[in-house]
Amino acid sequence: MTTVLGLAYILLEYKASIWMWAVGFAMQSLGIVLYYQKGLYADCGMEFYYLSMTVYGWWRWIGKKAPSLGGGDGGEAPTHFPRRLVLPWMLIIATVWAFIYWLLVSFTNSNVPLADSFTTALSIVGIWALAHKYLEQWFIWIAVDVVTCVLYFYKDIPFKASLYALYVVIAIFGYFKWRRMMAERA
Repeated sequence: MTTVLGLAYILLEYKASIWMWAVGFAMQSLGIVLYYQKGLYADCGMEFYYLSMTVYGWWRWIGKKAPSLGGGDGGEAPTHFPRRLVLPWMLIIATVWAFIYWLLVSFTNSNVPLADSFTTALSIVGIWALAHKYLEQWFIWIAVDVVTCVLYFYKDIPFKASLYALYVVIAIFGYFKWRRMMAERA
């Protein structure tokens, strides 16, 4: 079920549809159970952050500058990630990555703490950048999706791994679609 929801989510994100937030909420709720069962504790914890960010993203996108409820055909066009935020967010990623890695090594039986903590730390910025409709969020998700695909094959979650492989392809196309949206509204 999380695979079907995940596919719907990424396709709605590609279209810049506000409905991705509702689908994401359901997907993340189910993901909490799956990741806990598979020992991906950082991913499990990340789902709680995603739940709160889906509410935040929904709220931002229904605001005055949000896309129309029918999809990505109205409202605010994507923008670039502000340069002034690049260094602070890189420092946040490095700090969160190191902290989560330490937690996983110290308090869990995780056999993939480096990759699990990396994707978690990078995803914190990715979902925030998506909520702000920054074009560069696609680059973040491409990196997360590639590592997650490999990680999930390793952890014997083939359907989710295949979904993340598909996410990479859709994210590449999504980047170009959002870039065209920016150009059309400029």
